[in-house]
Amino acid sequence: MSAQIQKTAHGGCPHDCPDTCSMVYEVEDGKLVGVKGNSDHPMTRGGLCVKLKDYEKRHYHPDRLLYPLRRTGPKGSKQFERISWDEALDEITSKWKAIIDEHGAHAIMPNSYLGNQGLVHGLNGGDAFFNRMGATVTERTFCGEGSCTAWLLTVGPTAGVDPESFIHSKYIVLWACNSVSTNLHHWHIVKEAQKKGAKVIVIDSFASKTAKEADWHIAPKPGTDGALAMAMIHTLIEEGLVDQDYVDNYTVGYADLAERAKDRSPEWAEQITGISAADIRRFAREYATTPPAAIRLGVALERNYGGGQAIRAVSSLPALIGAWRHVGGGALQFPVWEHPYKFDVISRPDLIPEGTPVVNNLQLGRVLTGETKLDTPIKSMMCWNTNPVTQAPETDKIIEGLKREDLFMVSAEHFISDTAAYADIVLPASMGAEMEDMVLSWGHLYLTYNEKCVESPGEAIPNNEIFRRLAQRMGYEEENFKWSDSECLENYVDWESPACEGIDLAYMREHGFARLNVGTKDDRAPHKEGNFPTPSGKCEFKLDSATNFVAGPFRQMYEGFQAGELLDSLPDYVASRETAETNPELFKKYPLNILSPKSHGFLNSCYANMDHKIKGQGEQFVLINAVDADARGIKENDKVRVFNDRGSFEGDARITADVSTGIIVATLGYWRQLNKGTVNCISSAEFVDMGHAPTFSDNLVQIERVS
Repeated sequence: MSAQIQKTAHGGCPHDCPDTCSMVYEVEDGKLVGVKGNSDHPMTRGGLCVKLKDYEKRHYHPDRLLYPLRRTGPKGSKQFERISWDEALDEITSKWKAIIDEHGAHAIMPNSYLGNQGLVHGLNGGDAFFNRMGATVTERTFCGEGSCTAWLLTVGPTAGVDPESFIHSKYIVLWACNSVSTNLHHWHIVKEAQKKGAKVIVIDSFASKTAKEADWHIAPKPGTDGALAMAMIHTLIEEGLVDQDYVDNYTVGYADLAERAKDRSPEWAEQITGISAADIRRFAREYATTPPAAIRLGVALERNYGGGQAIRAVSSLPALIGAWRHVGGGALQFPVWEHPYKFDVISRPDLIPEGTPVVNNLQLGRVLTGETKLDTPIKSMMCWNTNPVTQAPETDKIIEGLKREDLFMVSAEHFISDTAAYADIVLPASMGAEMEDMVLSWGHLYLTYNEKCVESPGEAIPNNEIFRRLAQRMGYEEENFKWSDSECLENYVDWESPACEGIDLAYMREHGFARLNVGTKDDRAPHKEGNFPTPSGKCEFKLDSATNFVAGPFRQMYEGFQAGELLDSLPDYVASRETAETNPELFKKYPLNILSPKSHGFLNSCYANMDHKIKGQGEQFVLINAVDADARGIKENDKVRVFNDRGSFEGDARITADVSTGIIVATLGYWRQLNKGTVNCISSAEFVDMGHAPTFSDNLVQIERVS
């Protein structure tokens, strides 16, 4: 007998997380037997979160899809039969050609998100194919796009503070960011800074795992962060805490901002946020007088109607106090803005026919049911890297749309997910260790390489190979449809950019990761003297004639049919849609505000079908204050129903002081087929004020004990 073959390979976590861990795959006899963190990586430092620690079990899970399937029973029944790849691809392309002949290509829509963050196989991996087809363009705005719009308008496409530079910070504000669960490796740096004397402030509407580790937890009412930020601006100006030299030289619109902030006093904000005026003043004073001061903006900051304006206000704070002058000072949103990725090459927007319409994946239910009136109704949809039945709002509408017999649905998946259950054709897709890619990072300044080190089980193939085969059958002759995965990587990254000096694909294959040449954690202060990548080169407090938009990578790099409405020229507080003040009649029916953060044990909906992960995370729960529980006769561990006019879900009551009265908390990710409803059954599909972001924290509900 031959000896066992043992080897290791470079890996990169493909999941939707800012940490983008560098990993080491362990292989024996052609099978993935273990995954560990890469201890050589300066940022992720050999650690893996609870989701990834047994990643190999996901690869070989008994429920994994191994072969193409065709639906044989009613939609949603999960009744399928095995077919060949040739049968699957022929059926898909013949159906699409027939739809195009009868209705036009606009009747077909792609639907993807960040279930995989690879440059080749991820969010944008099918864009070129559907852009060549002339299919309806889909905006993918599940998370972060309102933040992107506000950030880009205020400071431009800058990475901001290096997350590693937080080690030098003395005053750290984690604003709507539960780092312990969703940004673990940055949290380690924050904790090290804290041990060295930095003060850590967490701003979150409930006592999250991160808030409990803070030196000071500030808990504004949901959706009122913009009022807090505006009151800080007021205090900084009123008390002479502004770095006037920095403001005069490196900002635009200060006088107008000061005028806007005049009546946004801490007393005004106290009535809105529930935070005392004294605490707001204390916060502003400490922030201004404890350099270097750094803010980490969390995605949750955008999740209410006024989220974009709140982020503009928060993004203005570092320039007001001159925090950008210091290493470890300023703000951090998504460092991806300085990564040299060539999204135009990946997505090929030049192939999009003029006049192609746009739909949004947050409003998928409205699109599929016909509630959104389109010139050409959608007759087919392909899903990859996304599970909208679990993750998108207005879930009941989505299911109603997916049940349409005249909707031809294709799903590329690892399992029969809540969404794949409604597909006509299911295609088995490869997982991380089974394909070559580079993984996009939106949380640090490293390129991350992922080596193919094992073959996919059964007949699973990578996403990009799926689209190569579909392109061949559709007769698309463009060169990019014939590139191998390696050729894609050569073309998808600007290896000639200054950020890639000394780095090429061969280097990545040898080392597994590389830090971009954009300064080091000990010297990076990109805006010490302004140099913001904005039209003025300055931090823009005031915007003249700015209009609403969704950043290109989240809409297939298409610039047609942008939202385009005129934006307020200055930051401000904008109230949520569903509150006692803004919608008193709705509040009478549904008096509780629900927050729906990401789960600690799942990553979006990944792992929520795995028994050991469910055991670690616990069953679907609902956090509720004792006062609200008592008023409804709810006891600890009671089964409860959370509902509004949009839908309902059930979970186990957990009575806790971690949430204030008037608020309940239920984490996302649980699969509908394993539970009674999902959290997003109650979520509105209305947009935030910028970037077509979701209003996941702008929903009123009622809760009752299930008898």
